[in-house]
Formats: sequence, C-alpha cells, structure tokens
Amino acid sequence: MIKKVNINTLKKIKASGEKFSVLTAYDFSTAKYIDEAGIDVILVGDSLAMVALGYETTHSVGLEEMRIFTKAVAKGVKRALVVTDMPFLSFHCDVVSAVKNCGDMIRQGANAVKIEGFSDYILSVVKRLTDTGIPVMGHLGFTPQFLNTLGGYKIQGKTKEAADEIFSQAKELQKAGAFAIVLEMVPEESAKYITEHIEIPIISCGAGRYCDAQVLVSDDVFGKYSEFTPKFARKYGDMRALILDCARKFDFDVKNGRFPSESEIF
Repeated sequence: MIKKVNINTLKKIKASGEKFSVLTAYDFSTAKYIDEAGIDVILVGDSLAMVALGYETTHSVGLEEMRIFTKAVAKGVKRALVVTDMPFLSFHCDVVSAVKNCGDMIRQGANAVKIEGFSDYILSVVKRLTDTGIPVMGHLGFTPQFLNTLGGYKIQGKTKEAADEIFSQAKELQKAGAFAIVLEMVPEESAKYITEHIEIPIISCGAGRYCDAQVLVSDDVFGKYSEFTPKFARKYGDMRALILDCARKFDFDVKNGRFPSESEIF
C-alpha cells in the first residue's frame, strides 16, 4: 500500500535535514507520471494561466478553471501531497468567502491550498482556514499576484532590512498555522537564514540551495514551455522538440497515404 505524503511528512523531512521535491501539474496524465516518479508535493499552480491557457499573467485564471485542473490532477495522484494555488481575488474579499473558496478546492481533491502574499488580513484567513481544517502553504518574496504593485519581476529581500521583513512575515505565517512557505526570487543568503530559523518547511522557487525543498514549473523542467524560462529553472528535457517531431511525422504520413496502415484499420 502506498503511503500518502501529508503535512506531517514534510515536517519530519525538514527535521531530519533531508529535502523534498515539488513540481506543478495541470492534468491527469502528467500528475500521474510525476507522482510515479516520486515527487513529494504536486502543486496545481496558477502558472497554468500562462503555460496551459496562454494568458500573459496569473491574474487571468479564475476559480472555475482552478477547480477543473485541481480535480484532474487529484485523480492522477496516489502518493504526493496535492496543493492548489488560490487564484487572484479568490481569498481577498472577506474571510467567509475565502474559506468557502478554499474549501471548494479541498472538495475537488486538493490536500491543501497555497495563498500568496502577506497582510494582517491574510494572516486572519490563514488562521481561519487552519482552524477549519484546511492546511495552508504560504508564499513570500516575489509574489506574482502582486506583480503590478511590486513593479515587475524583481528579486525580493536583497537588503538586510528587506530580508528581515520577509523573515518576520514567515514567522507570522507560521504562528497563524501555515504548514510550509514558498520563497520566490529571494537571495540565497536570505533564504538560508530564514530556513534555519523557521520551524516549518521553506520551499525555494529561485531562492537558492539551502531551503528544505525546491519547486519548479513542470513545463520548464520538461522543456515544453518555450516562451520564457526563468534563470532558476533547469531544463531536464525537450518536449517541444519531441512534440514537433511527432506532429510533423504524423502530418507527413497522413498527407502521403502512409497512415493508417493495414494493421490500423477495422
């Protein structure tokens, strides 16, 4: 019997000094293969807005779309912890609506939700969610949903004062009940200090080598999304080339009467 990863599993991994892996997935088959590969956490990231739906930013994806993708991913996963990104404006209006929207993702099959940003209001949402039984992953540093107020894709926590502010926010999120925090585009030295002084797991998204885990967008890892690749993303394959090659061969065979063959007809 496959032992399911849960939030306590991740805390034990941090306590042991080992690391765990996180990848995004947006569909059943990809989630199934990633799970079989041994990835510990599968994130239904709002990055799907760009890599799966063709939007320019994550702002454009909504709750209904996240419901559909969450349900598809959850059906393909047996072992990994499934976490769903709560999209822009899905938890900002009031605490009651936030709990309802997050609870809906749990109904679709997610094991936890991820909430970007920091404020007194977000702390109250995190506390209410955890009190309700919904595990919450935080997200600090560069937060794509706040792209317009941050003034673009900029590294966060570059000064001691800025790093101290992120550290303070991490402590408050931990106190509110968050089980883990993603640090995005934060200098390695800052991320290392935060990781060493926070009890819950810290997940690096372009935050260097010393966090408890690493997360990347699967389309970057597989070499499928070619419009833009962040500096911190490593390409492990070239699915773009594979897809082009297969599609071109199919196109050639169809147009030259080579498909279907005798063995492929009824």
